[in-house]
Amino acid sequence: MSEIESDTKPPRADGGAEELESVETGKSPESGIDDRKLERRVLWKLDTRVLPLLALLFLCSFFDRTNVGNARLYGLQEEIGIVDRQYETGLAVFYATYIFGEIPSNLILKKVTPSIWLPCLAFVWGIVAMSTGFIKTYGHFVVVRAILGRGELAIRIGIFYTSASLSGAFSGLIARGISELDGRGGLTAWRWIFIIFGLFTTTVGFTSFWLLPNGVASARFFSPEEREYALGRLRSQGAGSSGREQEEAEKFAWSEVARGVFNWQTWLSASAYFGILSGLYSFGLFLPTIIKDLGYTANEAQLWSVIPYAVAAVATLCTAYLSDHFRVRGIIMLCSLPIAIIGYAVIANTHITSVKYGMTFLMATGLYSSVPPVLGWLSNNSAGHYKRATTSALQLAIANAGGFVAVFIYPGAEKPQYHRGHTIILGLLTGGWFLVLCNVLYCWKVNRDKANGKYDKYIGYKDDRDPAFKLVL
Repeated sequence: MSEIESDTKPPRADGGAEELESVETGKSPESGIDDRKLERRVLWKLDTRVLPLLALLFLCSFFDRTNVGNARLYGLQEEIGIVDRQYETGLAVFYATYIFGEIPSNLILKKVTPSIWLPCLAFVWGIVAMSTGFIKTYGHFVVVRAILGRGELAIRIGIFYTSASLSGAFSGLIARGISELDGRGGLTAWRWIFIIFGLFTTTVGFTSFWLLPNGVASARFFSPEEREYALGRLRSQGAGSSGREQEEAEKFAWSEVARGVFNWQTWLSASAYFGILSGLYSFGLFLPTIIKDLGYTANEAQLWSVIPYAVAAVATLCTAYLSDHFRVRGIIMLCSLPIAIIGYAVIANTHITSVKYGMTFLMATGLYSSVPPVLGWLSNNSAGHYKRATTSALQLAIANAGGFVAVFIYPGAEKPQYHRGHTIILGLLTGGWFLVLCNVLYCWKVNRDKANGKYDKYIGYKDDRDPAFKLVL
């Protein structure tokens, strides 16, 4: 597949090289004055005012998405009278509705500001998730999961995937505490799990409406000096790489959507991510069940499931730091994926309980620490708002089809060994490793071709085709 060319060629900005240099040296792009303290203040405010809020939104979405696994331990299937196949079908419906909402949502995000769109999605998501606690039949289960899949849409912002592993730890721990409400108000424990977590998500969504800015220009926590510096920094980054000033005025064009769809990187990274999410979703949905099948009670299983997630959270933070520090994505994944591959290879073929539990640490660590690099990778290497929105959404849509795999490969009849399920995930992760390797080599080749002048016809485009735009390996 090759890149689709636009019909018009944007003019090249004067002084682009000087502005790019100002970013690399830490100088203010407007004044040229070295001001590291101002830069640190700006970044600190973004990291402490915006990043935690978005991470919390994602944490909530993952809570409500995986709580069905916790609720299963406390009698969800038995109380509403569904068998394993119906349970799996309900989850499959959720993933189907989720997948078809990705691309439209990302394209809409430019028209409907993030401070409105994301909180509204979170608020509706929480209401629907809470409704799961009041279902009576299998039909209700399917309908609510379908609406829940549509409600998530653009919430899943890749850079905050560290929250996913934390949500797994907290959800198991909190679900254990919520189980003490069993029978209160005439509701069983699994219903309280959905109600309380859904109510929490709704509250976070409502609060974020007042706290989440649309961008640096509207961020109330910046002083005038900090706002001017932040805007100048974005402009200078745009001149050297993604052309943010141009993106702000960018008109929708199907050619940009096509550039995102017909792009080798999109399909290589999305297919690799498909394998990772197949493992991640199966791990999140079935870990409590797997641990319970090792001989623990439901309450004990919730507590024992916390530890692998906690270890994975630390590993994910370390991996994300190294990925940003060395500015590499695929190379990091070539090192992190084998950890999960080893875990699945062993757990699929051993019958020793303690070894199985030990392998869940490797599985969680390898899976979760591979997600931030793969999501950041495609975004780093796509320039132009509508192309980036398309590639990000398409990657998520393809990858989340892994949910279909996850819900059908761990049937109750195959517990406690789940040899087939673990082996399928093992194969997908191994294939994903080779796809990542192919993508690294592809990006390396494009950078070499740009250095050799093969992309000179795109000089001045100020998108990812421009020779000045170097792909991240």
